[in-house]
Amino acid sequence: MSAPISLVDRRPQADAEQIVASLVPPPQFDGATFDSYRPDPAHPSQSEALERMRELATVWTSPKRGLFKRRAPEVKPGIYLDGGFGVGKTHLLAALWKSMPGPKRFGTFIEYTALVGALGYAETVRALQGSTIVCIDEFELDDPGDTMVMTRLLGELVANGTKLAATSNTPPNALGEGRFAAADFLREIQAIADRFQIMRIDGDDYRHRDVSGHAPVTDDDAIAGELERIGGTVALDDFDALIAHLSHVHPSRYVGLVDGVRALGLRGVRVLTDQNDALRLVALVDRLYDAQVALRASGVSLDRVFSDEMLGGGYRKKYLRAISRLHALAGEG
Repeated sequence: MSAPISLVDRRPQADAEQIVASLVPPPQFDGATFDSYRPDPAHPSQSEALERMRELATVWTSPKRGLFKRRAPEVKPGIYLDGGFGVGKTHLLAALWKSMPGPKRFGTFIEYTALVGALGYAETVRALQGSTIVCIDEFELDDPGDTMVMTRLLGELVANGTKLAATSNTPPNALGEGRFAAADFLREIQAIADRFQIMRIDGDDYRHRDVSGHAPVTDDDAIAGELERIGGTVALDDFDALIAHLSHVHPSRYVGLVDGVRALGLRGVRVLTDQNDALRLVALVDRLYDAQVALRASGVSLDRVFSDEMLGGGYRKKYLRAISRLHALAGEG
């Protein structure tokens, strides 16, 4: 096997055309369909969300009725899935996207804001206009500026006939009980508030990971051997060096950091004390999870990388999702 590469040595770049072309579901959802979604019988809201998404796929792709035919019940042009991590929101979002005719777009909130940054607002509107559907995974309300730009963008798309589908990902503690409050989201998108149906999906993490447990820890001397056993293109980095590198790469380009990597080894994992570092790591974990990159790490167990203070703060929901994904990736390969 060739020597491991280093993510720190990568300087990913992406132009606007590449970002637009990449607005499709991650490869791990290639097999995501309505039929392959398995609702948990203990949580009826999952079956309800599945049936509603099926209905929308039918209604949104049906020809418009003639002038003298019976008028169908009004269906809002947007659906918003709100729920905890690991309940299948992204699976349902990808299934809906697949059921719609093109042109269509699927991306995370941060990918759309990156597109605005790369193209400018007016050009972004032109690039997305004409889409039958725009799917937004992990909608975030962390940055008021980004939120208002997206609010305006979504309003223009809906006005021109584009359907919208989104999943929630927002700081929970200020919204009560660790859950996203629909009213808070609707206030942020006043112009199109009445066009969204909000659906809550309850349930347990389908990965069945106990977030109070601990991800495996590998000795420094054994990481290289573990990576060799996994095979393919692998990377090996010091944790602190990688965290520092992330501050110099826009999160929209993190996908380029992990492109083609089968496994990543991290030496000297420690508890993070800076919130910005922690949020950047969350963004990287999301891209690692999308690409199903196996993880091997020494130092502190990966599930302990976020401090107790962080886990009790406004971004608790994000950190718990990242821990769940870190557990899953630590068992990959």
